Parts: sequence; C-alpha cells; structure tokens
Amino acid sequence: MTVHRDFVIVGSGIAGLRAALALADAGRVLVLTKAEPLDSNTGYAQGGIAVALGADDSPDLHAADTLAAGDGLCDEAAVRVLVEEGPRYARELVAWGTRFDTDAEGRLAFGREAAHSVRRVLHARDATGREIARALWARVSAIPSIEVQAAHRVVDLIVRDGRCAGVRVLGDDGTVETIEARATLLATGGAGQVFQETTNPAIATGDGVALAYRAGVRVADLEFVQFHPTALKLAGAPRFLLSEALRGEGARLINQRDEPFMTRYDAAGDLAPRDVVARGIEREAAATGGPIFLTLAHLDAAFVRARFPTIAEACAQAGLDLARDRIPVGPAAHYVMGGIETDVWGRTSLPGLFAAGEVACTGVHGANRLASNSLLEGLVFGARAGDAMHGPERPAVLRSSETVAIDEPPGATGPVALEAEDVRALMWRSVGLFRDRPGLDEAIVALDRAFGAFRATLAAGEVRTAADWRFGSLVTVGRLVAHAARRREESRGGHFRTDFPVRDDVHWKVHVAERLQPQPDTAAPLQRR
Repeated sequence: MTVHRDFVIVGSGIAGLRAALALADAGRVLVLTKAEPLDSNTGYAQGGIAVALGADDSPDLHAADTLAAGDGLCDEAAVRVLVEEGPRYARELVAWGTRFDTDAEGRLAFGREAAHSVRRVLHARDATGREIARALWARVSAIPSIEVQAAHRVVDLIVRDGRCAGVRVLGDDGTVETIEARATLLATGGAGQVFQETTNPAIATGDGVALAYRAGVRVADLEFVQFHPTALKLAGAPRFLLSEALRGEGARLINQRDEPFMTRYDAAGDLAPRDVVARGIEREAAATGGPIFLTLAHLDAAFVRARFPTIAEACAQAGLDLARDRIPVGPAAHYVMGGIETDVWGRTSLPGLFAAGEVACTGVHGANRLASNSLLEGLVFGARAGDAMHGPERPAVLRSSETVAIDEPPGATGPVALEAEDVRALMWRSVGLFRDRPGLDEAIVALDRAFGAFRATLAAGEVRTAADWRFGSLVTVGRLVAHAARRREESRGGHFRTDFPVRDDVHWKVHVAERLQPQPDTAAPLQRR
C-alpha cells in the first residue's frame, strides 16, 4: 500500500513537533512514531532548556560557554545560530503556554548547571521536557493539516533518482506501508540504548542514524558519546537520571568517607563539564575502592523536595530520601553528539532528507554537549528544518574535513552469537567511558560480524519483526561508534582513550564523516511477516 503526503516527520519529540508546526501551513504533514506520541527523549529531559534571557546573560556569553564545553570541536556558525535564535523560540514556547517556573515576582526563574557561567536554564521543576512536550502537543493536536500515527516503525528510506522520496513503515500488525513525500525529516532522538548503562528510555536505539547510514547518507562524529556523571546506581533498581540541576542548586559529590573530591580532578569541582565529572567519579571510585554518592543533606529539605519532585519520587521508590540520604551515583550513556551530518538548516547529504535534534550532527555540541543545550537544539533546528523543507531546494553545506567508508564486512556464514543485550554489554565494556585499542578491536571484530550478518539477512528479506529491526539499529550504531573511536587517536570531550590521553589539535581538530554505499535496490519491497 502506498500513500502520499507532502511532508513526513519521523519522531515525536521537540525537534519533530516544532518542525511540524513550521510546516502546518505548507501542506499535509504526517508525524510517525514507533511508540506512543508522547514517548520520546524530550519527555525524559529533567534539567531544563538553556537560553540567554537573563539580565546578566547574552548570546555571546552562552556561545562562549558552549564552545568551551565542546572542547575545540564546535562548529561556530551552528553555535551562533543556536544562541542567537534560541531566545525567540523560547519566548514562543512561553506564548504557547509552556509553564516554566517563575520567581516571586512572576519573572522567569533560571537554574544553573555545570560549565555555565551564569544561571540561564529555564525549567519546569525537574520535568521540563515533559512540560514542553505537553505544550507542543496541545498546539499540534489542534491543527488539521498535521496527522500523527503511533506504533509505526520506519524501517527504510525510499531513495529514488538520487533523492529521498519517503519512507517504508512496519505497523504493529506486521503490515508494510510505503509513504511518499516531497521532504522527509528524521527526528528520531538518541541512541543511549546501544550501551548497557543508560539514562535513555527503551525507545532510544539509534534508529535514525541506522536508517540514514544504510541509505548511504553521511554520518559524523559518532565517537563522541556523553556519559552523564550522575545516574542512580543501586543494585536491582533501574538507572535513573539525577539531573545536573541538583548540583547547580548545591548538591555535592562525595566518596564513601563523605569527602568532596572533584576539585582533585578539576578546579570547577562538581560543576566541571560532564565528561570531566564522569571520569572523576570513576577514578575516585577506583582510588577509594568504594561507591560515590550525591548528597543534598546540607540543603533545606523542603526546598529540595519542592524543586525536584520527580527525582525525589524516583529515589523514594528505590527506598531513598533525596533530601536526607546519600544517593549512590555513577556514569551512564546519555547523549550522542554525533549523528546524521547536517547543515544549519537540517539538510543532509541526501536531497529530500532532513534531520534535526539528537539524531543530527550540526556540529553545535562539538566533542561534549553543554548541559541543557539539547532541548534548545531540538527547538531551534527543528524549526529551521521545517522552514527549509517547504522552501526552495538547496544542497546541504556540510562541514566534514574528511569522508571515509568503513570496509564492508562480508556476510557472515552460520549463526552470530550476539544478541541485543550482548551488544549493549560489549559497548559498555569496550566502547564506554574509557577506551583503548585492544578493547575497541575486540568490539569491532564482533560488531563487524554481526553487522555483516544483519545486512545479509536484510537482503534476503528476513528482517521482519520489531525486535529484528531493534537489533539492527543497535549493531549498526554500535559498530559506527566503535570504528570512529578507534580511528580517533586522541582524547577530546566525551571520547577518552587511555592509550592516547591528550587532546591533539594538530592531527584531530577535524570532523570525520562516514558513509556506506547503498545496496543497488533500496526500493525493494519488504517481506511481510
């Protein structure tokens, strides 16, 4: 079955919804999501949205903080777009009914997070993403030209005559549908589930990157994965993000002897950039032989519970009092700075295909994202991608200094031992917070073989179920991250090599993109289940 729409948006988070609103007057818009409409990484964003609206702030200051956190690899033009257009789009959210926290006089209240020089983070208690998603969905739902289909997993991009002509979708009932459109946006979010330990929801499996890569689209900077330093680390309890806003309000990291320790690793202490804090926690745990904790016991308990009700409730469910107890924490995969390479209008290397949000790599985050810039990125670049999708077609202006192709692995013969959980454990063990050549080699051997087997199964028309496609995404993205991490022989931002522990601007102050030559018939029909 084939249907036609003017625009297709894959993903229902902040980037996809803002793009849909930009396209609402330009034609029929179809938003596809593999889960429920409000299931996205956006809804899990706790801390807030960073934007230069305060009296003591400016876009220049916000840009300086972003560039510093990005460890020398931010694209400055993209950063300027982010910080200069951010205030306008944030005010728009307020006008659309987003209920950000305010002070006693009714003015917007700003929080502070690590590596920010001033308080600039708009927040709605500790559920900011959920509140923004609510406001955007209320607006989207009232527009007749925007249609939303849940439980529809996009499994292929249609490439015809050198451009993206739409997508193919697998429904929960096993049926396959072809949707043709004049422009397609991938806004599928992150890939935290590629790692065993992650703050991301189960849906964050890197589908957009995998889709684009299989279609021969350029992807870039995938070695740069941000490991959030403070996820709840309690045996038997799921990993749960403990927002950086906690430390912004005065929470402290302590070791098992109740000693603050982060100033031993960085002068900024608990508010150093995320990559520095994450490695500091792991090093302190190794040095002391014990767990690391976050404590708010020195703060007013009523303030803590009122400011962070979602986190307090999650801790209570684990048997802990956020305001009084030492909360055990450790790093977990949180955000991928790399992704589908785009220009500042969301254009990719494939005409007709756009990307925005975490799935995209605009270069705005460099090697390490500044806290709370992710919601702003989705908002600003989602809007810009929507504007570009209905404007005149122009080629993408991409920034990569080099484009490489990973050698195509041969199709595996016989069974491949890896299951999805094996991939996630391997990535955490060998491609995680600390990396070295032997560990990366181990991962690449296994992932190359699994990727080759997946490609062979795909070519045979035997990839049919949602679990099959999930495994394919995990293997594809895991393999890309591992190869990129082995190639980059330096340490920068979220990428740390114990065998190359120093930043090397002479050889590695570059963005590297990768692409895969697509199989000859990218429009071949999928097999029905």
